[in-house]
Amino acid sequence: MKTQVVIGIDGGTTAVKAVAFNLDGGIVTMAHRNVPVIYGSRGEAEQNMDEIWKGVADCLKDVTSALDSDHEILAVGLTGQGDGLWLVDDDGRPVRNAPNWMDGRAAKRVQTWAKDGKADAVLETTGTTVFPGLAPVLLAELNEVDPQAIERAATIQYCKDWLRLNLTGERLTDYTEASRTFLDVRTAEGYSSELPEKLGLEFATRLLPEIRQSDAPGGRVTAAAAERTGLPEGTPVGIGMIDVSVTGVGLGAVNNGDGWLILGTTGFVGTLLPSVADRKSENSMVLATGRGTQVLEFLAPMTGTPNLDWIRSTFGYNQLTWDVIESIARTAKPGSNGIIYHPYGSPGGERAPFQDSAASASWVGMSISSTQHDILRSVYEGVTFSLVECIEALELEGDLTVSGGGFRSDLVCEILADVTGRRVVRQDAPEAGARGAAVLALLSAGVETDLKEAAHKLATGVDHFEPDTALTGIYRKSFEAFKEARRAIQPVWPKMRELREED
Repeated sequence: MKTQVVIGIDGGTTAVKAVAFNLDGGIVTMAHRNVPVIYGSRGEAEQNMDEIWKGVADCLKDVTSALDSDHEILAVGLTGQGDGLWLVDDDGRPVRNAPNWMDGRAAKRVQTWAKDGKADAVLETTGTTVFPGLAPVLLAELNEVDPQAIERAATIQYCKDWLRLNLTGERLTDYTEASRTFLDVRTAEGYSSELPEKLGLEFATRLLPEIRQSDAPGGRVTAAAAERTGLPEGTPVGIGMIDVSVTGVGLGAVNNGDGWLILGTTGFVGTLLPSVADRKSENSMVLATGRGTQVLEFLAPMTGTPNLDWIRSTFGYNQLTWDVIESIARTAKPGSNGIIYHPYGSPGGERAPFQDSAASASWVGMSISSTQHDILRSVYEGVTFSLVECIEALELEGDLTVSGGGFRSDLVCEILADVTGRRVVRQDAPEAGARGAAVLALLSAGVETDLKEAAHKLATGVDHFEPDTALTGIYRKSFEAFKEARRAIQPVWPKMRELREED
C-alpha cells in the first residue's frame, strides 16, 4: 500500500520551499531555494517573478525525485509572502518585476493619503492600514511612473496566486489576499465597488481575480507544469492563504480567540475575532478569513530576521552557525549593558504597532564600556521588544504560541517569555506555513472535510519556555526605555531618511 503525502509550498520573501508531509504530520522530504530581493536607491524592493517560479519548480523537482513509487501525492497546497504588486498580462507572463511588501518608493504617497482621506477610506473598507508596500498604493505609484506596465497588466496575482497560475493556469485568489486590495471585510461578500473610485484607481477593477474559499479547489497540475516539476499531471492544487494567516492553520489556530506570533522576514502578532467590529488597535490590519464574518486582526512590524542577518554580516559572523552566534550573545547580560536597539531597518519604514515610513534603525545607550557582545545581544532584544509592543496593543492573553525561523532561536523565545512573564509555546517541527498550506490542500482535494481535524492530523509536538521572573524586572525596564527612546528620536527620522536618499 502506498504512503500518501501532501505537499505544501511556501513562497517566502528570501527563500521558497516545498515540503512533503505524510498524513501523520511528519516531513517525508523537503527542498528550498534562496530567492533574491532587488533593492534600489530610493526604497525599491523588487523580485523577479520568473525567478520565484523557477525556485519553486526546482524545489518540487527535488521533492518529487526523492519520493519513490511507494508514495502517492494527494494534493498540493500553497502559501506565500503577502502584499506588494504582482502583475501578469493576458498571456500569464509578468508585466515587470514585482515590488514586494518591503518596497518603500511610495512613502511620500502614503503621507499624502494620510492627509487627504484616502488612507481612511482604505482602512474603513478593507481594515488595512496604509503603508508603501500595499497593492493599492503601488498601483497608484506605478500608474504615475510606469503607466505602460499598468496598461499591459491583466490580473493581480499575489505570490501564491502566481505560483498557482504556473501550476494550473487558473487566475484565482482567496479572501485573505483579496483583503489586501479592495475586499470589503465588513461583509466579506466581495470587492468594494466604491473604494477604487475613492482612490482614483477605477482601472484597477479589471485587474481583480476571482475570490474563492481558502480550502476550495484551485485547479489541477497541467501537462507543462507536470513536466517541469515532476508532479503527476492532474494533481489537485488548493487555493491557500497568505502566509501569516495560513501559519495559524498549521498551528491549529482556527477558532475565535486563537492567536499566534511569527518571526520571519517580517514580524507578526495576530488573533482571530468574530468580526471587524471587535478589533483592538487602530493601527492593526484585518483579513477576512472567508469563514463568515470572522477576521484575523494582526500587527506586522517590519522588524524581523533581516536585523539578525545584518548584524551577523556586519560583525563578520557569516561563517558561524546561528547556535554559535547565539552563544556569543548570551555572554552579554540581559539588558545588554544598557544598550537599546531599535530594529527599524526596513526600506519601507515601519507599520506596526505605529506607522512611520521614515522609521530608521539605531542604537542608544552606548558608552566606551560597551562590547560587541552587548551590541549583538541588543539586536535580539530589540527585535523581541517590537513583538511585545504588538502583543500589548492587541491584548493577547494566555500562552504565546510562536512560529517562524526567528523563533528557532531559544534566546528569542526566552527573552519573549521573560519580558512578558508568560509561557512561550513553540512547535517542535519547522515549516508551519507549508504545513498550513498542506492542511488546506487536504480539504480542497476532499481528503478531509473538517478544518480543525485536518489541522490536528498534521500537528506536531511543542517546546515550552517558562518565564524567569528574576529577569522580568530587568527586561521591563529595558522595554520601557526602548519605547521612550524611540519616541524621542522619532522626530529626526525624516531628516535621516532624506540624508540616505541623497544622490
